[in-house]
Amino acid sequence: MEIKIKDGKVSRVFGGIDAPMTPIAIQARTIANLLPLVCQRIGADIVHNQDSLYTGIRFNTKVGPVVLEIPQAGGFYRLVHEYDEPDATGKTGKVIHQIPQLYKPSGIALNASEYLRTRGFLG
Repeated sequence: MEIKIKDGKVSRVFGGIDAPMTPIAIQARTIANLLPLVCQRIGADIVHNQDSLYTGIRFNTKVGPVVLEIPQAGGFYRLVHEYDEPDATGKTGKVIHQIPQLYKPSGIALNASEYLRTRGFLG
């Protein structure tokens, strides 16, 4: 499933009709299609967050949501553990893992899923 967040409103994106066709959105779909079954079972959603300016894959883990953010240009793929409420400093998440861009989409999907599995995020 794909969702879009804009102006604080969450809406479902229906594939082919109003889905973004940017290179980053296409890359997020490719990685999501290559995720192992254990990640798909917990509910992996593609998120286009226009408020926080990222596109990524959100995993609904047993310890809270984790987002694999797709980099805009350069940089790393980042796994961010999102908080329910902002902390005292105003942060809404913590980077827990970074994946370099030298991997193919299948490698990124495997790396992210293995990190979540071995650290106890997946039940």
